[in-house]
Amino acid sequence: MGSVADDGERGALRSGAAARMAGLPVETLRVWERRYGISATQRTASGQRLYSPEQVQRLGLIKQLADLGHAVGMLARLPPDSLQQLLMPLGAPGGVPPPRPLRLALVGTTLPMRMSSDLRGTATLPACDVVRVCDSLAEAPQALLGARADIVMLEIAELSDEALPLIRAARLAGAARTVVVLFHFGASATIAHLRAQDCLLAREPAAPADILRMCAGALGHPGPAAAPPPPAALPVPPCRFDAQALAAITAATSTVQCECPRHLAEILSMVGSFERYSQHCATRHPDDALLHQDLAHATGQARAMLELAMDRLARAEGLPLPTETHG
Repeated sequence: MGSVADDGERGALRSGAAARMAGLPVETLRVWERRYGISATQRTASGQRLYSPEQVQRLGLIKQLADLGHAVGMLARLPPDSLQQLLMPLGAPGGVPPPRPLRLALVGTTLPMRMSSDLRGTATLPACDVVRVCDSLAEAPQALLGARADIVMLEIAELSDEALPLIRAARLAGAARTVVVLFHFGASATIAHLRAQDCLLAREPAAPADILRMCAGALGHPGPAAAPPPPAALPVPPCRFDAQALAAITAATSTVQCECPRHLAEILSMVGSFERYSQHCATRHPDDALLHQDLAHATGQARAMLELAMDRLARAEGLPLPTETHG
């Protein structure tokens, strides 16, 4: 049971705001508290939980690790240093620490949830820490005081000249290096004024990854070090069992007692399909091209090994083989 705190205690957040900053639905936070006693929170005089900035940061770490498959019950017992160590494999290889995460202050009701899945960083995106959250632009000049953010990110559906003084005040309060304004509609003169003030603008809907990439480019912030290139890979043999050949084997298995040929044909069909799918992904998503090329190559090698097994099995069972396999 936490202690009772003054409702106005500086820096303390109630459950809803703490959950948004950590990238959690508030319902999930309440379940974690009930099941695991995840934070020794203070309470207001009316009994509401209050979370310190350190506790919110710990909740964010637990959320990231839970998304990676770690059990929340185990994570709830670990101090922040241990949680950070569990995330270390996500940093740069060779023991070199990754660049400092970008510090984000988010202004808008949907931004914390929208951005939460992209904050950990990838080979092309910087890691980010959310250091302050508030719901509206009107609250921002007060809520962002002392945030020392690299970026203040603002959600403003209809952008007008009336927002300009509040945007400037939010930037000053958060001591931000730049401001990102996400908007649906806005006057050309207002947009031009903000760009002249070195603000970044993106028309909604905008993908979180694209927003973070724009921020990193504007600030000259490097992404995490890329993984070392893989060793030279063996060439992938061409496909020997196409859909027609696999269908012929499946049809012929009705005449033999063993069902392994049919099962193996089904597996080969799925593996071949995923190999082709990965090749198409490599061309549709340039940022992930190398990853999908590696997936397609690994799947092709697996398919070739399974085809050798199918060849041996088909010969043993007297099943039809593709014409090119006869020597």
